[in-house]
Amino acid sequence: MDDPVEAVVEDDRWNGIDIEELARAACRAVFADRGLAPNDFGVAVLAADDARVAALNADFRGKPTATNVLSWPETALQPEGEGDLPAEPRPGTPGDPAHLGDIALAWETCMCEAAEAGRPLRDHVLHLLVHGCLHLLGYDHERDGDAALMEGTEVRILATLGVPDPY
Repeated sequence: MDDPVEAVVEDDRWNGIDIEELARAACRAVFADRGLAPNDFGVAVLAADDARVAALNADFRGKPTATNVLSWPETALQPEGEGDLPAEPRPGTPGDPAHLGDIALAWETCMCEAAEAGRPLRDHVLHLLVHGCLHLLGYDHERDGDAALMEGTEVRILATLGVPDPY
């Protein structure tokens, strides 16, 4: 498998920023940062609109509103200790990659957030994809120590993609 990412584009507006290429770049950068062989892992990305993401958010989190990014890890890798690194995922092989999970993005919310922050949409979406991929790898931001670890990891990865610190 040459591509760690399968992108499903439900809303054609995503094609204008080449969401498939952004998803590949973000996931590969996360894998490189974690020292993971990219062809040993797979991620599915859904590029949708706010209505679709709001429905998913209602179904899976009981929150019937749109949000910028949702993620569904295949395996729980969260650390027990606050601020500790997550567990290493079990790799597949290039011919049979291990599925890390799924990420969904909401077009209107992402557009609005990027505009409000004065950031290029491309940079904001890369940040959200890196954020979602890190969630698949067990990173979280519920506890202060975990949030600090995740944000620092995001900033380091985004720098490799030419994206300035979003925090």
